[in-house]
Amino acid sequence: MKILVAGYQHETNTFAPLKADWAAFTRGDVFPAFMQGQAMLDQLAGVNLPAGGFIAAAQARGWQVLPGSWCGASPSSYVTQEAFERISSAVLADVAQGGFDAVYLDLHGAGVADHLADTEGELITRIRALVGPDLPIVASLDLHANVTEAMLAQADALVAYRTYPHIDMASTGELAAELLARRVALGRKEALAFRRLPFLIPLNAQSTWMAPAQGLYEALAAADAQFGVHLSFCMGFPASDFDECGPMVWAHGARAEQALAHLYARVAEPTQWTLDFLPAQDAVAHVLARAAGMSTPLVIADTQDNPGAGGSSNTTGLLHALLAQGAGRQFPGQVALGLMFDPSAAQAALAAGVGASVSLSLGQAVATFTGQHSDPPVQGRFKVRAVSDGAVTLKGPMMTGMAATLGPCACLEIDGVLVAVASGQMQMLDRELFRMVGIEPEAMKIIVVKSSNHFRADFTPLVADARTDILVAKAAGPMAADPADLPWKNLPDAMRRRP
Repeated sequence: MKILVAGYQHETNTFAPLKADWAAFTRGDVFPAFMQGQAMLDQLAGVNLPAGGFIAAAQARGWQVLPGSWCGASPSSYVTQEAFERISSAVLADVAQGGFDAVYLDLHGAGVADHLADTEGELITRIRALVGPDLPIVASLDLHANVTEAMLAQADALVAYRTYPHIDMASTGELAAELLARRVALGRKEALAFRRLPFLIPLNAQSTWMAPAQGLYEALAAADAQFGVHLSFCMGFPASDFDECGPMVWAHGARAEQALAHLYARVAEPTQWTLDFLPAQDAVAHVLARAAGMSTPLVIADTQDNPGAGGSSNTTGLLHALLAQGAGRQFPGQVALGLMFDPSAAQAALAAGVGASVSLSLGQAVATFTGQHSDPPVQGRFKVRAVSDGAVTLKGPMMTGMAATLGPCACLEIDGVLVAVASGQMQMLDRELFRMVGIEPEAMKIIVVKSSNHFRADFTPLVADARTDILVAKAAGPMAADPADLPWKNLPDAMRRRP
């Protein structure tokens, strides 16, 4: 078979301040920059992304891969109309050329544009209009996809990640290849059953490294074997204000209805999804009380400034809390925070050079979902401990082998606290992002990460006990840890804002 491969990745927080324009898809900071043709095959080979896994699986089956276009941008507010239409036009131009037997799409599933609430459903619908009703279309989705009825109706099969942090992205691409093979062997679309949960699930409650999600995805895999189907459970991205936001369970296969009923009964029990958060000052006080007696680091997640969910990665609530409680004086050079997005501070550090002291205003007070602003910048003199060009290859379980380009970066020290400062936005999901500016995570007593859950893949092995040594803190930021805090306008009344 000849398979056309294309990809479009964006997770849209409609409450975030900054939109994803065309430049966001061509910078290549978090995701590789927009690519077409052979460049896709070259750059995605061996990378833990769905398209990379699908391409390898397709080639192993003897299928011919026809590379179209692929792009992704950091999570943010709406995708601009211009950006989406350029992406769509590139994909549709390849589709219009024909000469293939099936289409595989590497999608996120939570993309919202200025003019379209369901960008992935629209893209699949446009492709279907060109290829007709019989040519197979299969897509892989992020676990945080807000799966719509249009996506399910227009595609022949959809499959989603089963881990958060997403360490199974490439293997999800392989599952998509398996679903395509099943579709081709059957000669028609498999039976489909789906059902949406009636409540939103907070991101921090979704980690598959902890209960309840860990056990629920184990049950999903067992149900696949029991019923001979392919089940998926997307816990959803609870910050996309449109009428189909929310978790979805679906199954492909002859016994899809039975499998769906079996799994839905378990995942839809609401009390298992509740979660507590600590205020920033309390989280810092807690780790300071324990750190002296620890031989391994303690980790705080600055979840409401997670750039992987639409945060700006430049708020200072946790940094103020560390400084106010003397964390760096108690453990000089053993307290680290990152990544702080501040291109001007990084450039000033680069100009001053390693060893210099510079007066800076670090971070920014940004608008939040409450209508208020986050904490003010940190003013003071910072010592430049290290500088970097921001080119880094990730080595952790997520995005293994992916090259990121974050522009001028630096390690700035203030009152004993080390801050990893970058000119590009990327959540702290890999220890290499600290190491690129000379911070060794293993040597730290306290680590603050601007992330919600993805950091767990590479940072959990550092701590003695993830249940007690990883805390989730709420400092003022653009991304609501509790979906009920958001000013929803388009979410149906029937969809509860919390479990």
